[in-house]
Amino acid sequence: MVYYLTIGIILGLSAGFTPGPLLTLVVSETLEHGIKAGIKVSIAPIITDFPIIILSVYVFSQLSNFNNILGIFSLIGGCFVLFLAYDSLSSKTNETNFQEAKPTSLTKGILANVLSPYPYLFWLSVGAPIMTKAQDLNRLAPLAFIVAFYVFLLGSKILLAILVGKSKSFLSSDVYIYIKRFLGLVLCVLAFGLFIDGLKLLGVSGD
Repeated sequence: MVYYLTIGIILGLSAGFTPGPLLTLVVSETLEHGIKAGIKVSIAPIITDFPIIILSVYVFSQLSNFNNILGIFSLIGGCFVLFLAYDSLSSKTNETNFQEAKPTSLTKGILANVLSPYPYLFWLSVGAPIMTKAQDLNRLAPLAFIVAFYVFLLGSKILLAILVGKSKSFLSSDVYIYIKRFLGLVLCVLAFGLFIDGLKLLGVSGD
């Protein structure tokens, strides 16, 4: 139970602090319209992601007896998490990759998240396998994972909106870089765990 809660926290923080289309809009809205506007964009995932989660978990529940397929998805998930880790670890001090964005609204924040490939890749290759495995433990374990993930995903983006609103130099500070690098190291460990699970499901590695 604590294990899945911890994974949800780590993945939520990593997704929240990693630059992408939604975070670009959060920063842009905050800089142009204030903290309240940035917070509104930050909550887009809670609106857009649940259909993706339901579909992903349904697909995996249908594949529960096909270990080879689940193993392949677990390996893909490991590669995706490793990519996220590399993105965090390769950040350089005072380097920001945010681009100027036109004033947006919550609606545009929702569209940005829906059109981004990251939510689909995450839930199909990482989130659904974790929740399926958690379900074998007890019914509360998947809930612990998903609640922790979204509390820290939304919380980190809201925190960034507040920090950017109060100190526009935060995104180029050493603190932000160190946070991303630490999360990158933790993601490497999670990726290793997904690789091990995938190999076990494929029968390549024993228990």
